[in-house]
Amino acid sequence: MTQTSDPQAPGAGGADAGAPPRPGQARALRFGWTTGACACAAALGAARALLTGRADEGPVQIRLPRGGTARFDLAELTLAEGWARAGVVKDAGDDPDVTHGALVRARVSQAAPGTGVRFAAGEGVGVVTLPGLPLPPGEPAINPTPRAMIKGALRELAQELGAPADFEVEISIPGGEALAARTWNPRLGIVGGLSILGTTGIVRPFSCAAWIASIHRGVDVARATGLTHAVAATGATSERAAARLYPALPPAAFLDMGDFAGGLLKYLRRHPLPRLTIAGGFAKLTKLAQGALDLHSSRSQVDMARLAALAEALGADGARIRAANTALEALTIAGPRLAEAVARDAAAAALAILNGAPVEIEAIVVGRDGAVLARTPFAGPGAARTP
Repeated sequence: MTQTSDPQAPGAGGADAGAPPRPGQARALRFGWTTGACACAAALGAARALLTGRADEGPVQIRLPRGGTARFDLAELTLAEGWARAGVVKDAGDDPDVTHGALVRARVSQAAPGTGVRFAAGEGVGVVTLPGLPLPPGEPAINPTPRAMIKGALRELAQELGAPADFEVEISIPGGEALAARTWNPRLGIVGGLSILGTTGIVRPFSCAAWIASIHRGVDVARATGLTHAVAATGATSERAAARLYPALPPAAFLDMGDFAGGLLKYLRRHPLPRLTIAGGFAKLTKLAQGALDLHSSRSQVDMARLAALAEALGADGARIRAANTALEALTIAGPRLAEAVARDAAAAALAILNGAPVEIEAIVVGRDGAVLARTPFAGPGAARTP
């Protein structure tokens, strides 16, 4: 990558680009590129070779969805009879993206006149199998914005060269099927590999938005497939504990909520599911019980004074809890009844965020060893009538 319209993106120019931070100055996090932007650049490079008949390995420039342009170097280019293939190595900047360093390939061939730009999933790119996503079942998991980017780039190139804009575009990511196992794709019913994603073309490092968007898509799939009960867990241990309680629930019912309780509950307020189980560790659910919407340790803290008051109401030693270093220490002092009180308050806090939406809530506090420490009955609209 050489140049970009975004001053913090990979390869950006400027006097301080790539310079180490001065003493006492934090290094600015680098932005990266989405798989959609990489796929668009690869498709444009392949189409350029196909239409010109020249294996031009020079950089390609694409338009970003929200304005500006970006340039990408081609990591590979193959020109053959009737088709061309190009590849771009994804740079996710400083974002912990599982696809960082992956090769995103596009194989472009000319299609029948009048058919426009059509897409296919190659190696490592998934296929949609469940409803509720922006694409219908059976379609390659190449999201609408990357499709629009690729179509626009190829049509503009074809117009410039006086050629018909009819192309078959196959996107592939070698090793993508293994990488996809570390994403939400298996739960969302996307089989065989990764999704080609991105609404801006740019990956902002450590962005919460992508995770929250994945939670929303999980809710969409659950609703579209007729599920009436979903599980939202703060981590893998909590999810496994809930899965043992509900062995019949399919993978699509399990929402990797992480720290984003507010992002999930506010979405459910507008797009309800009949039942939601919230499962998490004691400290995480203590913060939810306090009304925190983001449960990450850098963005919310356990209120030890509030926890002590809750424990005192149960007959525990509040002074010792106020002096405790961690929520886990407070639980050790107060015992299981404190976990039960936190579960109850967490469920009540979730219902308050839902603000009357037709969702019943159950809260489960899970220990570090995976044992269920506390569990509330379902509460909320219709819970009293539902077995």
